[in-house]
Amino acid sequence: MTKSTDSSYYFNNMLGNNQKSTQPHLNRTRLLAQLEDAIGYRFRDRRLLFESLIHSSYAAVSRRRGIPDNQRLKFFGDSVLGFVVSSWLLELFPESSEGDLSRRKASLVDTTTLAGLAEQLQLGRFLLLSRGEEKTGGRWKKTVLAAAFEALLAAVFLDGGGFSAELFLKRMYGPLLDSEMNGDDPRDFKTKLQELVHSLSGKLPVYFLDKITGPDHNLCFTVTVMADDECFARGTGKTRREAEQRAARDALVLMEELAAKTKPAAQP
Repeated sequence: MTKSTDSSYYFNNMLGNNQKSTQPHLNRTRLLAQLEDAIGYRFRDRRLLFESLIHSSYAAVSRRRGIPDNQRLKFFGDSVLGFVVSSWLLELFPESSEGDLSRRKASLVDTTTLAGLAEQLQLGRFLLLSRGEEKTGGRWKKTVLAAAFEALLAAVFLDGGGFSAELFLKRMYGPLLDSEMNGDDPRDFKTKLQELVHSLSGKLPVYFLDKITGPDHNLCFTVTVMADDECFARGTGKTRREAEQRAARDALVLMEELAAKTKPAAQP
């Protein structure tokens, strides 16, 4: 390979050989091969893959000028995602109204859904962040993960075309589309808890990420849900989204038990 197409050469020169890495693995090329395995796609031009994983905080503090962050790719990936999901929905729900299609699309492309898909890939492991962003938990922020997922989609599209991008999305969205077809809501527990808490107190439940444990290939997320400034339940899962669902489910059980205990006894 020439220097212009060798991914290791490009990456080392783009980031600077003397710059200290704050990432969990030093061998980026080998690490990114793991990501390619996870998404089922091999890049011809790995520069696109590298770019999709560079957070703006890292680019801003880098010693090397002109390092691109992933925001341009995110911009394009957002459009690709909207187009593909819209075409799926038109095919799957031929009798649905524009309003129903818009609602379904919104639930499939929102930040929470995209962050959940990113967590399935453990995409946070591969991101390049500044030390400051790292310290504030940026590797697991929903907005950061959602943006990285869209940027990754754009990278696949630009490298392999629309067919490769749609194939990647089908792998990721399969269970979610099945839920849409079956009329299920994968966020049902969170939705129910939000409606219940809001009806009782006028507030919304808040989810906090307590800790992340386990090896990189088998992470465990622990989440606490608070309602009306009280800690109601904790949940664990292989993704943050799964942990939040379980916390919401347990919180609903507790709140229903409390409601039953405080319900006035029926008059004889």
